[in-house]
Amino acid sequence: MSSSRNRVLVPEAKEALNKFKMEAANEVGTPLTNGYNGDLTSRQNGSVGGQMVKKMVEDYENRLK
Repeated sequence: MSSSRNRVLVPEAKEALNKFKMEAANEVGTPLTNGYNGDLTSRQNGSVGGQMVKKMVEDYENRLK
């Protein structure tokens, strides 16, 4: 088993996941780029991940209706 936590299980989905991440970053005002982002704070990165989860939960709840 790989020790990488950021492994994409469906390689074809990688581009869509990156687009989703960039949209979430834009929504929360985090200056995320396609390249190096090591200068961002943990708070900034966490807000992007949190926004992604929020949108996934909203989408799931909407599908249940």
